Amino acid sequence: MDHIKAQIKAGRVLAGLTQAQLCESAGVPLITLRRIEGKPEHKGLVSQETVEAVKAALEAHGVQFLDEGEQALGGGVVLKSGEGT
Repeated sequence: MDHIKAQIKAGRVLAGLTQAQLCESAGVPLITLRRIEGKPEHKGLVSQETVEAVKAALEAHGVQFLDEGEQALGGGVVLKSGEGT
């Protein structure tokens, strides 16, 4: 789930949303989003359902999440596998 945390934070920034705006869209408390975007020691404090709700909110704002090998439907940025980690 660590890669999805990084994708959520990057997606939020690319969509031009503040943490508060994304929380409102996703219906989650600010502390929850901070845990998702936060440090690895917060692992396990947020349910997969909540992460999926935040992801869905970002998708509603035009963010496309890609798995390895998938292609974007439009312009964007991607981190090559194994780099930056």
